[in-house]
Amino acid sequence: MEHAHGTSEINRTLIFMVVAVATIGGFMFGYDSGVINGTQKGLEAAFDLGRLGIGVNVGAILVGSSIGAFGAGRLSDLIGRRNTMMVAAALFIVSALLAGAAESSAIFIFARIIGGFGVGAASVTSPVYISEVTPANVRGRLSSIQQVMIISGLTGAFVANFALARYAGGSTAVLWGGYEAWRWMFWLQVIPAALYFVALFFIPESPRYLVVKGRDNEAEGVLTRLFGAAEAKRKVSEIRASLAADHHRPKLSDLVDKNTRKIRPILWVGIGLAVFQQLVGINVVFYYGATLWEAVGFTEDYALQTNILSGVLSIGACLLAIALIDKIGRKPLLLVGSAGMTVTLGVVAWAFSTAVTDAAGAVSLPGNNGLIALIAANLYVIFFNVSWGPVMWVMLGEMFPTQIRGSALAVAGFAQWIANAAISVSFPSLVVSPGLAVTYVGYAIAAAVSFFFVKAMVNETRGRELEDMEG
Repeated sequence: MEHAHGTSEINRTLIFMVVAVATIGGFMFGYDSGVINGTQKGLEAAFDLGRLGIGVNVGAILVGSSIGAFGAGRLSDLIGRRNTMMVAAALFIVSALLAGAAESSAIFIFARIIGGFGVGAASVTSPVYISEVTPANVRGRLSSIQQVMIISGLTGAFVANFALARYAGGSTAVLWGGYEAWRWMFWLQVIPAALYFVALFFIPESPRYLVVKGRDNEAEGVLTRLFGAAEAKRKVSEIRASLAADHHRPKLSDLVDKNTRKIRPILWVGIGLAVFQQLVGINVVFYYGATLWEAVGFTEDYALQTNILSGVLSIGACLLAIALIDKIGRKPLLLVGSAGMTVTLGVVAWAFSTAVTDAAGAVSLPGNNGLIALIAANLYVIFFNVSWGPVMWVMLGEMFPTQIRGSALAVAGFAQWIANAAISVSFPSLVVSPGLAVTYVGYAIAAAVSFFFVKAMVNETRGRELEDMEG
């Protein structure tokens, strides 16, 4: 910690274990989001879906996610961060079983909405929990592990989908028990979800939540295990002092400034960060990677392999972000990411604009343009995951004052998932009209605007104590 006391009492092993368990929620967030990538041929065949139907079935999880994110902030203020994550884990299990067994599009959509509740809850609760149990000087690095786990979950889903489809002879081929491979892609998710649920029994509740609930002795006990007795007493006093001016339970109306009667400016910054993270189109790569690359001439097998490549590069970029975030700060990483994504998305748009269709109706990119598109797309993924991917979640977990943290995250998380849904549901139709090139120009423009938004609106939070955040 950045105070006069020694750091030798900090129980780094326990802190790492707590963060590791909490970030399994990130893995599930990624896996549940990524599993749909590779199952779309199966869904199309099983439920006789058109382009809009595919968009709705893929986007169903995002409807649930927006509701889950909005409700999780309030729920975590009522029942605790850990219990909210346990609810999310149970929802992942139910969703996976039901989605794989679905016999109609309606049942599948219902199953994915349930999974979305879990994704949304995990997406906002895990970063808050991590930020509330870690020292300020390493909080960025430890919070960034959440994004590594999200990408690991996505990549895990891509690898599992590729392996199951390869073993069965295609995503729509029968695998085990008379069921198609795409159904097993969903059922496999039960394993990490069950592990997440059990592991949550072994970590403590957030000390900040305990103080808010008046359970100071329990909070001091948790903080003593994490940071040592002397630091525990200081932290409890510090948290209590940050709440002293306002003893009432956290609620949504706290987001309105009592003096100006306007929404607090810090909330608008949080919403902006959440929405721009989606408007740059990253989840088109993660949800529709196979469809995207098949649309420009790749085979299903090669497209699924390309997904894995993107996932591995994403993990590497997140690890780089972890190394940099507490050294150079949050804002510089966001600016570099915005600039890099603007350029690489522009190159992808140009490459897609050169697509040609032969007499048989097969689409391809002429010359080396397919390779250029592939390289530019993966550079874009790297720029995103060294910046906006992890940094947005880190900042949402730490930028809000204690009193409004749960409520502000609920609103920002809701905005993030609504933007995600808008991008994801619209993509299958946009491939047809106005086409991939124009669609990617739109994402490039959003990346350019995000650069100026960060420059003008975002303040650095590196090294600051959570109790010092101002709203």
